[in-house]
Amino acid sequence: MQSILELEKLCTQIRRDIVRMVHAVSSGHPGGSLGCVEFFVALYFKLMKHNTDFNMQGNGEDVFFLSQGHISPVWYSTLARAGYFEVKELATFRKLNSRLQGHPATEEGLPGIRIASGSLGQGLSVAVGMAQAKKLDKDQSIVYSLHGDGELQEGQIWEAVMYAAAHKVDNIISTVDYNGRQIDGDVDDVLSLGDLKAKFEAFGWITLVIEKGNDLQSILDGMTLAQKELGKSKPVVVLLKTEMGNGVDFMMGTHKWHGSAPNDEQLQSALDQNSETLSDY
Repeated sequence: MQSILELEKLCTQIRRDIVRMVHAVSSGHPGGSLGCVEFFVALYFKLMKHNTDFNMQGNGEDVFFLSQGHISPVWYSTLARAGYFEVKELATFRKLNSRLQGHPATEEGLPGIRIASGSLGQGLSVAVGMAQAKKLDKDQSIVYSLHGDGELQEGQIWEAVMYAAAHKVDNIISTVDYNGRQIDGDVDDVLSLGDLKAKFEAFGWITLVIEKGNDLQSILDGMTLAQKELGKSKPVVVLLKTEMGNGVDFMMGTHKWHGSAPNDEQLQSALDQNSETLSDY
């Protein structure tokens, strides 16, 4: 089992991967990707029981759906570092005929990807459907999903939230990347979500909050508690309070890096701030 220190080094490497991938093609979404690094590392290297010998059905293993597909760089890097495909393929990100498209897609058969995502609001419906299928198959494994807080402005999310509670889908843990920012500014300024914890609870979900969403130990502790809430006839949601652009000082505290690529000088600054590499591609 990897120690927290080893996982933190992996987080540093994934941050390096993210900024290099986006810089190379002057395109992509570094802000949210950087904000979710610790979550992805905790999920894939500690929490999920998954198999790098990928099969689309996911029978007998935990599965993950990324609904906010624009943060594909962090997912691609995590999948590569976990052994789903070779790390060197990260260099093809967003290039012509690459399996690593700007938003995750399935037609090229990239291991680890079960749905195309990026059209916000759809991922929870798919995750709930997979969770129901697992229950029908007597499969005891868990379905995980990740959503942006701005994504919760989409109506389909709340249809799925109601459905999951009404049908007692209690083998799913959905996490909200709760950084308070979206492409046009602060979530509260664009369309406030109100009291999100109270809202999910009113919709019939068990709701937990991880205040330190960029701290590995806090994530591991909080998600372990979430796992213990499964099987109680209610779906589980975790509100993960993250910082967009975490780990790169000039990308933090603003929404401006939601979908902007760093220039050469900015890339070097980001790499200097995350200098302990494991193996750059």
